[in-house]
Amino acid sequence: MNRRNYQRELDRIIQKQGGKRPRVLLHACCGPCSSAVLEYLTQHFDVTLLWYNPNIYPQAEFERRFQTLVKLVEDMGLADSVSILAEPRKEQDYYARVKGLENEPEGGARCTECFRLRLLETAKLCKHYGFDYFCTTLTLSRHKDAVLINALAEEIARAFGVKWLPSDFKKRDGENRSIELCEQYHVYRQLYCGCEYSLHRREAGASQTS
Repeated sequence: MNRRNYQRELDRIIQKQGGKRPRVLLHACCGPCSSAVLEYLTQHFDVTLLWYNPNIYPQAEFERRFQTLVKLVEDMGLADSVSILAEPRKEQDYYARVKGLENEPEGGARCTECFRLRLLETAKLCKHYGFDYFCTTLTLSRHKDAVLINALAEEIARAFGVKWLPSDFKKRDGENRSIELCEQYHVYRQLYCGCEYSLHRREAGASQTS
């Protein structure tokens, strides 16, 4: 059993900074998860958000979630200090990655490959632009396996020769804080993870209960 405390590991990294503010490329999966993570990380790092989520379906939802993120950064008063590096949907990246896994259950192998895809892109851009670390907001949600995400990211970091910023942002009441911030700033909270498979699963569940 993995008993690592990723938030304590992050604490130790911060303590060793000696007042410096390293540059971190933070993959943002959505506005709600980004809220509490931004509030915390911007106290210690110079943060650039990466919007790369080719899994989000359909295009209108992709655009709505991106605009939600942009508005959140502005409403939190971070527009002058937090940059956003945005990529188009690139749905072909996602479908190529999960080919053959379309019928996997939610949270299974398809989701693992989706995490891997987005972490790979973040690590690649971290190296390209010379960031000190890369990280993701994905670990804030209780529905996401922080142990798995950290393990994938550490493997990718070694392959690219970059540094991963460990995290389990749901700890220390992080998820509840995100709910508070979403209420404060009237943030759109999506009803499904993002991909068409999670949407169809939700729609099927709704039809069965109606």
